[in-house]
Amino acid sequence: MLELHDLLPSVLEAARTAGREIMEVYGRNFVVEEKADRSPLTEADLRAHARIIEGLNALTPATPILSEESAVVPHAERTRWREYWLVDPLDGTREFVSRNPEFTVNIAFVRDHRPIFGVVHVPAQRLDYYACEGVGAFRRSSDDQVVPIRARPHAVSPIRVVGSKSHRGDSLDALLERLGPHELKAVGSSLKFCLVAEGAADFYPRLGPTSEWDTAAAQAVVECAGGYVTDLDGQPLRYNTRPTLLNPEFIAFGDASRDWLGLVAGNAA
Repeated sequence: MLELHDLLPSVLEAARTAGREIMEVYGRNFVVEEKADRSPLTEADLRAHARIIEGLNALTPATPILSEESAVVPHAERTRWREYWLVDPLDGTREFVSRNPEFTVNIAFVRDHRPIFGVVHVPAQRLDYYACEGVGAFRRSSDDQVVPIRARPHAVSPIRVVGSKSHRGDSLDALLERLGPHELKAVGSSLKFCLVAEGAADFYPRLGPTSEWDTAAAQAVVECAGGYVTDLDGQPLRYNTRPTLLNPEFIAFGDASRDWLGLVAGNAA
């Protein structure tokens, strides 16, 4: 069976290579197109995608790759995959387009419907979050300093909440009213998960649509850091189990002793 931890340096380099492509486009004028789902698409998305696919195919040529910018893979074919790479070449394209540096490159390895390996690269900050099951979760800064990270196991008041910069809605506002004293930080892309993973945030509720490539890499980082990413039934997010690639609503947190799900359930009351 594939020893994933041996691939970490190469996958980190693939993510950084994609990040350099993204930053080359970020530094000049570029055209923004619109995909069928009305989400934005740029040259940076496509260049990053090409670099990641090239790198992963060189590493594991027999392992399927599912990327946001790939051609659609029928569910009947995907159901035969026990393990595969799941990629978002540029998570936070809206942030990228608006010149907000909170965008990421996400590369996950999924086995038996679980993300067990994840790399989240932040090109504008030259920062990496990465994790592998059985190894742990880590943060590498721009000066190549590597530190292990852990989710905060005991949340204290005021609760530190992270939410979407581009997709905030009334349901989040209602939840925050019930939460009590808190500090809300609006953050783009999968960085929200990473703040939970390193203990800089306690709670990330996502009460709107996301796709599986948006979450898998960062879920691996959170879980390997001792945190949790669950649907609203309290079950860990799972991957490639349905024809759709959309996630259910979910929450991410570090302190398992708090009733985060009860807070969210109040939205439906």
